Amino acid sequence: MNSNESDSAVESSDSDENGDEVRVWLVERTYGDDELNIIILVYATEDGSRYHRRERALTSFTGPARETKASLLVSADALGTVDDPETRDRYAEEASRMAARHDPEDGV
Repeated sequence: MNSNESDSAVESSDSDENGDEVRVWLVERTYGDDELNIIILVYATEDGSRYHRRERALTSFTGPARETKASLLVSADALGTVDDPETRDRYAEEASRMAARHDPEDGV
């Protein structure tokens, strides 16, 4: 998914799972392998079974408009399935930890 596609994902702070929106929590932040100025953000559901990936230019992390949120509401069709059991467990643990420690709108 490129940054234009990921930025068009549905976000809202008014509901948790209304309609096709699903709450996901930040579980991973890494640098892209092939491009040094890309940050990859992975958000996952609290059970770790589904994930949403965003790619952002490192320079886009400046200013309040591009703040990285602890949680997002994304369209269900913007979620992938986590097939690997170890990854699913790791995502579930981290998403649950983030949910316990942060409000969805918190910047992290």
